[in-house]
Amino acid sequence: MRSGSLKKTIGQKFDEELKFFRGWIDKPRAVGSIVPTSTVTARRMASVINPDSGLPVLELGPGTGVITRAILARGVKPENLWSVEYSADFVEHLKEKLPGVNVIQGDAFNLDDTLPQKGMVFDSVISGVPLLNFPVEQRVRYVEDLLDRLPPGRPIVQLTYGPLSPVPPRRGNYTVEHFDFVVRNIPPTQLWIYRRGARA
Repeated sequence: MRSGSLKKTIGQKFDEELKFFRGWIDKPRAVGSIVPTSTVTARRMASVINPDSGLPVLELGPGTGVITRAILARGVKPENLWSVEYSADFVEHLKEKLPGVNVIQGDAFNLDDTLPQKGMVFDSVISGVPLLNFPVEQRVRYVEDLLDRLPPGRPIVQLTYGPLSPVPPRRGNYTVEHFDFVVRNIPPTQLWIYRRGARA
């Protein structure tokens, strides 16, 4: 990599981290960490996607787009990716940096009003929403609602910075699976998968 290109890449990364930190200062409840998700974590989360399913992918809480880029690198076409972000600043950033992706400003806890049409079915859900900031009952409803939008067996993958699943087992019609522990993230990240029905 040439020196100028390296400086540009480092500059872009610093700019995204600064933007993420400002978002955390403005809305700490909506932004779970003071730095963006690592590319290692993002790739691991995107690995659950089946890009040949013919179904779109739903991303919740994309932030500055680190996970969004990993989803696209997985082989998902921009027009088949729906990214719901609460922060208007992040939405503007995503639309500028990732043209073609369906970026929507809205509430991940109220997708009936956020998504453009009811009854949309997705291959999988990639969630970066900081669930630990919300009551347990709301987290359970969140997962149940998302699973209603997936074929049986298809996953929701959720990141969290706590040691346990943010959505407890045996609270609803879903299974809980520990997917990975990513040390190369600040802070280290746990990944959890939620499903309903047999794996597909």
